Amino acid sequence: METAGSFNKLVFDAIQNYWDMDAMSDYEVSTLQYKDVARIIEKLHILFEHSGVVPGDKVALCGKNQSRWGAAFFAIITYGAVAVPILHEFHPAQIHDIVNHSDAKLLFVEDKIFQNLDADQMPHLEGILSIIDYHLFVSRSEKLVFARENLNRLFGEKFPMNFRKHHVIGYYDDKPDELAIINYTSGSTGNSKGVMIPYRALWSNREFASEVMGDHFKAGRGDRVLSMLPMAHTYGMAFEFLYEFTIGAHVYFLTKLASPTILLRALADIRPRILIVVPLILEKIVRKAVMPKLQDPKVRILMMTPVIGERVRKKVCDRLSDALGGEFYEVIVGGSALNKEVEDVLHDIGFKYTVGYGATECSPILAYADWKTFVPGSCGRPAPRMELKIDSSDPEHVPGEILARGMNVMLGYYKNEELTKETLKDGWYHTGDLGIMDAEGNVFIKGRSKNMLLGANGQNVYPEEIEDKLVTLPLVSECVVIQKGEKFYGLVYPDPDKVRTLGLARADVEAIMEQNRKDLNQIIPTYCSLSGICIMDDEFEKTPKKSIRRFKYMDYPIA
Repeated sequence: METAGSFNKLVFDAIQNYWDMDAMSDYEVSTLQYKDVARIIEKLHILFEHSGVVPGDKVALCGKNQSRWGAAFFAIITYGAVAVPILHEFHPAQIHDIVNHSDAKLLFVEDKIFQNLDADQMPHLEGILSIIDYHLFVSRSEKLVFARENLNRLFGEKFPMNFRKHHVIGYYDDKPDELAIINYTSGSTGNSKGVMIPYRALWSNREFASEVMGDHFKAGRGDRVLSMLPMAHTYGMAFEFLYEFTIGAHVYFLTKLASPTILLRALADIRPRILIVVPLILEKIVRKAVMPKLQDPKVRILMMTPVIGERVRKKVCDRLSDALGGEFYEVIVGGSALNKEVEDVLHDIGFKYTVGYGATECSPILAYADWKTFVPGSCGRPAPRMELKIDSSDPEHVPGEILARGMNVMLGYYKNEELTKETLKDGWYHTGDLGIMDAEGNVFIKGRSKNMLLGANGQNVYPEEIEDKLVTLPLVSECVVIQKGEKFYGLVYPDPDKVRTLGLARADVEAIMEQNRKDLNQIIPTYCSLSGICIMDDEFEKTPKKSIRRFKYMDYPIA
């Protein structure tokens, strides 16, 4: 079996090799070069040392994506401390709970977030520091106060002749099975859990990215990437940040709210070499910018003509690609399933996309295929150093739970041995996802085992498959299928823009949804037909991956 290398050595080598290159930018604000990141790392190492932090101590981070977040993260793991990234979108009470549960010694936090926190609710913290300039918000340690107040002097004494790359003599010597990160999931099926991610998983995911993208991302060339996913989640962290930093790429962070206008302007300016997205982003772009063109009667007639049809498809594909920057090798979709109708359109026009499969517990990659070999409807094939199997009597045809083992798999859940034993059995990680796998190893997700519903006659009903069809019907923006007794119902959030544009009253929307229900029931099996559709007044609550927190709606009252 392949042995994992040192992840911290990759960080060290990147700083040595790309010292004078741009590393991270807060879009339209500021840029840190690799040497700037190295300086911050050294300063924070001094701070840690003089304030009594030792390898293995937990240090939490909470803030939106920005360069200073990235520099602090590298400082934590290259010191040998355990990083605890916390999503900035969490409610203050959740942040308090995660800080306490993780046994964090220090917390780096964004200034605006700190204003809503209560330090008294985190009594075991020794200090809270600003993630922007590392000043102290709260200190319960004289050592920490001394270290912060004297940081510049201590740094000057250690490096009296200016700080150069030869002064960086090496970082903490990490071991493969040593704990690097505790990542608190924010899933769609329950409450947060502290996933213990070892250094081997960081190294393996980085190697995976290098193996599949190495021919398209050239080390030291300064290729660009736009970070749109939260770095506190493993998907964005692994493939929009860690990999790029270690190969001399330039990561741009959107520090403002990513409205469509700001996002499209940033994509046009940055022209990223790769795009990592969740389905919601791509689906909205395709539904608003591509589908209306393809549904135009004149265009549909032209597309039926062999030669002209190909030209039309290419033109539509080129326009979509240009809107996304135009220089990417491929768009990688992950986090949840891509809607089949949208995927059919992307495949039909020849768009360079692929759908991967991952989990926080695998930091995150489980399966992937290059866009040239990707099979539509699948989520790729098992990633390097990972083995997948379907727990089913007929894995190619009968859905079963997807099991995984390999270098990417977590150590377990922090301070939760019972859940760890339920999830890690005989070396296999039980994903909770249901799927099938064809003879070539392509994995097809059918749903979450926790989401599976049971029909009146004992049939397994996968709500995601119904939702995939329901969301394509008129006015449906988002939806969730739930069960009440033996009946199934659709919860629907109507597209507010379309409702407003068409000037529809509530009664009009209800009539359209009733017709949607009838139309849907004509194309799905009778045993899973919907008995009604309930209109939601607000968007569904979502995880940072933009998956609906469906567990919150399972008990929704049906009149």
